[in-house]
Amino acid sequence: MRVRRAQLEDLPTVEALWRELAEEIPPPAHEGSDAEEELAEVAGIVASGVALLAEADDGTAVGLALARPRSDGHATLTDLYVRPPARRTGVASALVRAVVDALRERGVECLDLEVTASNTLARSLYARWGLREEVIVMAGTLAELERRLGPGEEASVGSIHVQSDDLSAVEQAVRRFVPRLPGGSRGSLVTPPRNGWIAVYDDVCDRDPAQLRRLARELSDGLGAVTLALGLERGEVVRMILLERGRVVDEYLSVPEYYGPLPPGDVVGLQANPTVVARLTGAEPEAVRRVARTAATPAALPPAPELLAALAEVLGVEGAGHGWAGAPAPEGSVRIERG
Repeated sequence: MRVRRAQLEDLPTVEALWRELAEEIPPPAHEGSDAEEELAEVAGIVASGVALLAEADDGTAVGLALARPRSDGHATLTDLYVRPPARRTGVASALVRAVVDALRERGVECLDLEVTASNTLARSLYARWGLREEVIVMAGTLAELERRLGPGEEASVGSIHVQSDDLSAVEQAVRRFVPRLPGGSRGSLVTPPRNGWIAVYDDVCDRDPAQLRRLARELSDGLGAVTLALGLERGEVVRMILLERGRVVDEYLSVPEYYGPLPPGDVVGLQANPTVVARLTGAEPEAVRRVARTAATPAALPPAPELLAALAEVLGVEGAGHGWAGAPAPEGSVRIERG
């Protein structure tokens, strides 16, 4: 096997190897693919860059390396390809050694390249050669990005669900406790019982998730009832708090360390306890376990609004995931206006 410079008369061979590479490893989706444009760049490298061919003893081309020097003393290895029968025989290393020699002649000191994240074999090889990751390109469709962003980076909404059939008692408790909340609530909504739960929505609790938790605790304590607070925070994470007679008996946050690092015990504490949730809500423990998952980042979970809706369905509560302004108001609901 020998490595030599590719000449303009070798362009058909170079193009054939490049097409094999493109077929085996298509370019990343975010870059698109224009074969004719790419081949024009390949021809430019053969003419004025560094283009090398590896040939078997019978003269058959078995590998290709292309590099484009830049004026800042750097160069990019644009393509490196070895035909499958010749792999693991040192062809790739020989090609890159020849690239290094050719670039040194041009005063180049540093080399970079791009490799798709899924090409783990190539990444491992480049790492062994001493190349390191310096820039990570992340790509995705606008549709997926929009879906994951949800209603807005800072959008928070929440609802409280009181395990009671006494609409009047819950209404009076809301009238009593909400004025104590800081932030100047513009109004509240109390809906009739559905599946044994009375839903409460409040303007200040949408704007401040901490006040949602506070009102849930006040209502649970004042009414002596099982109370559930469900919230979508910053459009990215879901929080559930289950209270019994004013005492928190379970809390769930879909991304436990979303707001910062926590001690390991606190991270575990923010995972839903299916047994406790089942005892107080009647939900199936396995369903709670399946839906109330946690992760290190929001991207590792379903979009937060979808996760909240799924959790509410498992718990048997209706109307979760809506803010005070857009909450469903079935017949018999009580709207409390302020200011």
